Amino acid sequence: MTLYLGVDGGQSSTTALIADETGGVLGRGADGPCNHVRSAEEGREKFIRVIGGCVRAAALEAGLGDEIPAFRAACLGFSGGPEDKGAILREMLRVEELLVTTDAAIALAGACGGGAGIITIAGTGHISMGRGRNGRVARAGGWGYLFGDEGGGFWIAREAVRAAMRVHERWGVSTSLHGRLLQSTGFADANAMMHAMYTAEWPRKRLAALSRLVDEEAEGGDAEARDILERGASELITISAIVRGNLFAGNEAARLSPIGSVWKCRILRESFVERWTRANPLNSFAPPAMGPAAGALLEAFRIAGQAVTLHNLPESEK
Repeated sequence: MTLYLGVDGGQSSTTALIADETGGVLGRGADGPCNHVRSAEEGREKFIRVIGGCVRAAALEAGLGDEIPAFRAACLGFSGGPEDKGAILREMLRVEELLVTTDAAIALAGACGGGAGIITIAGTGHISMGRGRNGRVARAGGWGYLFGDEGGGFWIAREAVRAAMRVHERWGVSTSLHGRLLQSTGFADANAMMHAMYTAEWPRKRLAALSRLVDEEAEGGDAEARDILERGASELITISAIVRGNLFAGNEAARLSPIGSVWKCRILRESFVERWTRANPLNSFAPPAMGPAAGALLEAFRIAGQAVTLHNLPESEK
């Protein structure tokens, strides 16, 4: 039996899928985050332990024993980039063809079922990526919070804090968003809140979580909060349209799938969909076809030169 491996190594969890040559998924293994490995020896050890544990668990469920089997091809996608992981994985895995790539690349493969399409990820940050019908890949955004990420959770929260600072300095319009931010963070005024957010007590993810308050206040009718979300939708349209223009002709249909927590914001999502479909009637907006671990598995088959339809997928990957 010829085996293929796909792994999604995310910031919150890691998932491994093993399939046979027909595309049938035989086993799944899951664990917590596998961590960045370049910063410290304990990061490397955790990476090896989590990846090895997930693959062994998938092999055990597949009836292949509790050791890591040999693979015809494997694809592993990671948040934080693949550069520091390839050498370690070659030591861990017996594999003929190995692709170590980004989490966005496997999310694209899963969302589009290995075919043509676009994803726009809006979580803490943002990125848009697509694959054309000729197999060419393009991306826009993903520059990080210092130089981009407009429309992502961190950007939304930062815009809310900026609005609160304008009210504090008496050159902004006071709305319910200002008071909600102070109430939720426990600061006496926006100036104290802003300065605290420059400290280690407020890492990016903690600040990005405040985007939920912007959504709630916008739903309650706050004009400032709604404006932030609509501007966020406009920024996400920009990077999505760039990818579309680089990969698809105007008379070609282009399917876009949203990924990430920011898309739960109804106002932002509906504003995006209205602009996306108005820009071109051949544009569509649909949920991902499959999850990122399934996308990694499809990429493993692709680098081996095999075209398959995955079946027996676990519910978590559908």
